[in-house]
Amino acid sequence: MTDENRKMLERINAYAENTLGEIDPQKVPVSVQLEQLRPVMEEIAAEKGMSLEDVFILYMDLQSEASCATNEKLKDSLRDINNGFDGGSPLLFR
Repeated sequence: MTDENRKMLERINAYAENTLGEIDPQKVPVSVQLEQLRPVMEEIAAEKGMSLEDVFILYMDLQSEASCATNEKLKDSLRDINNGFDGGSPLLFR
């Protein structure tokens, strides 16, 4: 992920935190969530000379990439904990 893409992702996510607050993403349809993010995505699209659809697609790609990286870090942390366990079954999944 480039620095420019990381900044864009952080900007959209910060806007989402302020706009969406503490919603339950499992209960609120994705379409409603994305509609709330539309203003910041339109700003970014205008700034970068991109279509709104291209910003949306890039955002979804970057969000997936960030989620995978976070998941890998968690797995590594759990692996470190399991390796330090002395015998028996591991404390956490592998």
